[in-house]
Amino acid sequence: MSKAKSSPEQPQQGVEPEAPDSAADEGVPADPAGEAEAQTDVPPAEVSAEERIARLEAETAALKDQLLRALAETENVRRRAERERGDAIRYAAAPMLKDLLAVADNLSRAIESIPEGTGAEDPRVETLLAGVKLTERELNAVFERHHVVKLDPIGERLDPHRHEAMFEVPDESQPSGTIVQVVQSGYLLHDRLLRPARVGVAKGGPAKAVPEAKGADAADQPPDSSEPGSRIDTSV
Repeated sequence: MSKAKSSPEQPQQGVEPEAPDSAADEGVPADPAGEAEAQTDVPPAEVSAEERIARLEAETAALKDQLLRALAETENVRRRAERERGDAIRYAAAPMLKDLLAVADNLSRAIESIPEGTGAEDPRVETLLAGVKLTERELNAVFERHHVVKLDPIGERLDPHRHEAMFEVPDESQPSGTIVQVVQSGYLLHDRLLRPARVGVAKGGPAKAVPEAKGADAADQPPDSSEPGSRIDTSV
Protein backbone atom coordinates (compact mmCIF):
# COMPACT_ATOMS: atom_id res chain seq x y z
CA MET A 1 0.00 0.00 0.00
CA SER A 2 1.60 3.23 -1.19
CA LYS A 3 2.08 6.04 1.27
CA ALA A 4 0.51 9.41 0.33
CA LYS A 5 3.10 12.19 -0.29
CA SER A 6 2.82 14.91 2.22
CA SER A 7 2.29 18.32 0.41
CA PRO A 8 3.84 21.52 1.81
CA GLU A 9 1.67 23.59 3.96
CA GLN A 10 -0.14 26.32 1.98
CA PRO A 11 -0.83 29.69 3.60
CA GLN A 12 -4.34 30.23 4.47
CA GLN A 13 -6.24 32.48 2.14
CA GLY A 14 -7.28 35.94 3.49
CA VAL A 15 -4.52 36.04 6.13
CA GLU A 16 -1.61 38.49 5.47
CA PRO A 17 1.87 37.41 6.43
CA GLU A 18 3.24 39.01 9.52
CA ALA A 19 5.78 41.84 9.01
CA PRO A 20 9.26 41.38 10.41
CA ASP A 21 9.85 42.80 13.80
CA SER A 22 11.50 46.24 14.16
CA ALA A 23 15.15 46.64 14.84
CA ALA A 24 14.44 47.29 18.50
CA ASP A 25 12.43 44.07 18.73
CA GLU A 26 15.21 42.18 16.99
CA GLY A 27 17.71 43.60 19.45
CA VAL A 28 19.60 45.93 16.91
CA PRO A 29 20.89 49.03 18.69
CA ALA A 30 19.76 52.54 17.40
CA ASP A 31 22.12 54.79 15.29
CA PRO A 32 23.78 57.23 17.72
CA ALA A 33 25.17 59.44 14.87
CA GLY A 34 21.67 60.35 13.65
CA GLU A 35 20.56 61.34 17.13
CA ALA A 36 23.65 63.53 17.59
CA GLU A 37 23.05 65.23 14.21
CA ALA A 38 19.44 65.96 15.12
CA GLN A 39 20.50 67.43 18.44
CA THR A 40 23.19 69.70 16.89
CA ASP A 41 20.95 71.09 14.04
CA VAL A 42 20.52 74.62 15.47
CA PRO A 43 20.19 77.98 13.52
CA PRO A 44 23.47 79.87 12.74
CA ALA A 45 24.60 82.69 14.94
CA GLU A 46 22.81 85.99 14.29
CA VAL A 47 24.61 88.95 12.53
CA SER A 48 26.00 91.46 14.96
CA ALA A 49 24.37 94.85 15.35
CA GLU A 50 27.39 96.72 13.92
CA GLU A 51 27.31 94.67 10.72
CA ARG A 52 23.59 95.22 10.30
CA ILE A 53 24.05 98.97 10.80
CA ALA A 54 26.88 99.08 8.26
CA ARG A 55 24.81 97.12 5.75
CA LEU A 56 21.80 99.40 6.20
CA GLU A 57 23.95 102.52 5.88
CA ALA A 58 25.41 101.23 2.61
CA GLU A 59 21.96 100.47 1.25
CA THR A 60 20.74 103.91 2.36
CA ALA A 61 23.68 105.64 0.63
CA ALA A 62 23.05 103.72 -2.59
CA LEU A 63 19.35 104.57 -2.57
CA LYS A 64 20.14 108.22 -1.82
CA ASP A 65 22.56 108.37 -4.73
CA GLN A 66 19.95 106.87 -7.06
CA LEU A 67 17.36 109.34 -5.81
CA LEU A 68 19.67 112.33 -6.35
CA ARG A 69 20.52 111.16 -9.85
CA ALA A 70 16.84 110.72 -10.68
CA LEU A 71 16.04 114.19 -9.32
CA ALA A 72 18.89 115.73 -11.31
CA GLU A 73 17.74 114.02 -14.50
CA THR A 74 14.18 115.18 -13.90
CA GLU A 75 15.35 118.74 -13.35
CA ASN A 76 17.41 118.66 -16.55
CA VAL A 77 14.44 117.38 -18.52
CA ARG A 78 12.23 120.10 -17.04
CA ARG A 79 14.70 122.86 -17.87
CA ARG A 80 15.22 121.51 -21.37
CA ALA A 81 11.48 121.39 -21.95
CA GLU A 82 11.08 124.97 -20.68
CA ARG A 83 13.91 126.17 -22.93
CA GLU A 84 12.48 124.42 -25.97
CA ARG A 85 9.03 125.79 -25.20
CA GLY A 86 10.43 129.31 -24.82
CA ASP A 87 12.35 129.04 -28.09
CA ALA A 88 9.27 127.72 -29.87
CA ILE A 89 7.28 130.75 -28.70
CA ARG A 90 10.10 133.21 -29.28
CA TYR A 91 10.95 132.10 -32.80
CA ALA A 92 7.52 130.91 -33.92
CA ALA A 93 7.15 133.77 -36.42
CA ALA A 94 10.62 133.26 -37.92
CA PRO A 95 9.45 131.59 -41.19
CA MET A 96 6.88 134.30 -41.92
CA LEU A 97 9.25 137.14 -41.02
CA LYS A 98 11.94 135.61 -43.21
CA ASP A 99 9.54 135.65 -46.17
CA LEU A 100 8.75 139.32 -45.51
CA LEU A 101 12.41 140.29 -45.89
CA ALA A 102 12.07 140.07 -49.66
CA VAL A 103 9.19 142.57 -49.46
CA ALA A 104 11.39 144.96 -47.50
CA ASP A 105 14.16 144.57 -50.09
CA ASN A 106 11.79 145.36 -52.95
CA LEU A 107 10.45 148.45 -51.19
CA SER A 108 13.98 149.71 -50.61
CA ARG A 109 14.90 149.12 -54.27
CA ALA A 110 11.75 150.93 -55.41
CA ILE A 111 12.63 153.99 -53.32
CA GLU A 112 16.27 153.99 -54.46
CA SER A 113 15.29 153.67 -58.12
CA ILE A 114 13.54 157.06 -58.16
CA PRO A 115 16.05 159.89 -58.60
CA GLU A 116 15.87 162.83 -56.25
CA GLY A 117 13.86 165.78 -57.56
CA THR A 118 11.66 163.65 -59.78
CA GLY A 119 8.62 164.35 -57.60
CA ALA A 120 8.88 168.09 -58.25
CA GLU A 121 8.42 167.52 -61.96
CA ASP A 122 5.55 165.05 -61.66
CA PRO A 123 3.23 165.20 -58.59
CA ARG A 124 2.00 161.69 -59.26
CA VAL A 125 5.50 160.29 -58.85
CA GLU A 126 5.87 162.21 -55.60
CA THR A 127 2.60 160.77 -54.31
CA LEU A 128 3.65 157.25 -55.31
CA LEU A 129 7.03 157.70 -53.65
CA ALA A 130 5.39 158.92 -50.44
CA GLY A 131 3.11 155.87 -50.40
CA VAL A 132 6.04 153.48 -50.89
CA LYS A 133 8.01 155.16 -48.09
CA LEU A 134 4.99 154.97 -45.79
CA THR A 135 4.64 151.26 -46.54
CA GLU A 136 8.30 150.71 -45.80
CA ARG A 137 8.05 152.54 -42.47
CA GLU A 138 5.03 150.46 -41.49
CA LEU A 139 6.84 147.26 -42.38
CA ASN A 140 9.86 148.34 -40.36
CA ALA A 141 7.56 149.07 -37.43
CA VAL A 142 6.17 145.53 -37.68
CA PHE A 143 9.71 144.19 -37.67
CA GLU A 144 10.56 146.24 -34.61
CA ARG A 145 7.52 145.00 -32.71
CA HIS A 146 8.60 141.44 -33.39
CA HIS A 147 12.24 142.14 -32.39
CA VAL A 148 13.64 141.96 -35.91
CA VAL A 149 16.85 144.00 -36.12
CA LYS A 150 18.45 145.15 -39.37
CA LEU A 151 22.24 144.71 -39.60
CA ASP A 152 24.34 147.70 -40.64
CA PRO A 153 27.85 146.25 -40.96
CA ILE A 154 29.59 149.07 -42.84
CA GLY A 155 33.06 149.56 -41.35
CA GLU A 156 32.93 146.35 -39.29
CA ARG A 157 35.20 143.35 -39.55
CA LEU A 158 33.82 140.43 -41.56
CA ASP A 159 31.98 138.02 -39.26
CA PRO A 160 31.30 134.68 -40.98
CA HIS A 161 28.47 134.03 -38.54
CA ARG A 162 26.57 137.15 -39.67
CA HIS A 163 28.06 138.23 -42.99
CA GLU A 164 28.52 136.60 -46.37
CA ALA A 165 31.40 137.99 -48.42
CA MET A 166 30.46 138.28 -52.09
CA PHE A 167 33.50 140.09 -53.51
CA GLU A 168 36.62 142.04 -52.59
CA VAL A 169 37.15 145.74 -53.21
CA PRO A 170 40.70 147.11 -53.62
CA ASP A 171 40.82 149.83 -50.97
CA GLU A 172 44.07 150.67 -49.20
CA SER A 173 42.34 153.13 -46.88
CA GLN A 174 40.64 150.27 -45.02
CA PRO A 175 42.23 147.24 -43.36
CA SER A 176 41.80 143.98 -45.20
CA GLY A 177 38.59 142.20 -44.26
CA THR A 178 36.67 145.39 -43.46
CA ILE A 179 33.15 145.65 -44.89
CA VAL A 180 32.96 148.54 -47.32
CA GLN A 181 29.77 147.74 -49.24
CA VAL A 182 26.43 146.04 -48.47
CA VAL A 183 24.70 144.25 -51.33
CA GLN A 184 21.82 142.83 -49.29
CA SER A 185 20.99 143.72 -45.70
CA GLY A 186 20.98 141.09 -42.99
CA TYR A 187 18.47 140.68 -40.17
CA LEU A 188 18.39 139.23 -36.67
CA LEU A 189 15.39 137.87 -34.78
CA HIS A 190 16.26 138.43 -31.13
CA ASP A 191 19.73 136.86 -31.07
CA ARG A 192 19.19 134.41 -33.94
CA LEU A 193 20.22 135.15 -37.50
CA LEU A 194 17.36 135.36 -39.97
CA ARG A 195 19.49 136.18 -42.99
CA PRO A 196 23.20 136.98 -43.33
CA ALA A 197 24.23 140.28 -44.86
CA ARG A 198 25.82 139.98 -48.30
CA VAL A 199 28.75 142.34 -48.33
CA GLY A 200 31.92 143.37 -50.13
CA VAL A 201 35.15 143.56 -48.15
CA ALA A 202 38.29 145.63 -48.57
CA LYS A 203 41.44 144.09 -50.00
CA GLY A 204 45.05 145.19 -49.75
CA GLY A 205 44.72 147.55 -46.77
CA PRO A 206 47.52 148.32 -44.33
CA ALA A 207 48.67 145.46 -42.16
CA LYS A 208 48.44 145.71 -38.40
CA ALA A 209 51.54 146.83 -36.57
CA VAL A 210 53.45 143.93 -35.03
CA PRO A 211 54.43 144.61 -31.39
CA GLU A 212 58.13 144.49 -30.57
CA ALA A 213 59.28 141.17 -29.22
CA LYS A 214 61.78 142.62 -26.75
CA GLY A 215 61.24 145.54 -24.43
CA ALA A 216 63.64 148.11 -23.06
CA ASP A 217 64.41 146.00 -20.01
CA ALA A 218 65.53 143.09 -22.16
CA ALA A 219 67.83 145.36 -24.16
CA ASP A 220 69.53 146.64 -21.00
CA GLN A 221 70.44 143.17 -19.78
CA PRO A 222 73.90 141.87 -20.83
CA PRO A 223 74.01 138.79 -23.01
CA ASP A 224 74.36 135.50 -21.20
CA SER A 225 77.59 133.75 -22.18
CA SER A 226 77.61 130.00 -21.83
CA GLU A 227 81.20 129.42 -22.99
CA PRO A 228 83.45 127.40 -20.68
CA GLY A 229 85.52 129.60 -18.40
CA SER A 230 83.36 132.67 -18.87
CA ARG A 231 82.47 132.57 -15.19
CA ILE A 232 84.91 132.08 -12.33
CA ASP A 233 83.74 130.75 -8.99
CA THR A 234 85.65 132.70 -6.31
CA SER A 235 83.87 131.14 -3.35
CA VAL A 236 86.10 129.05 -1.10
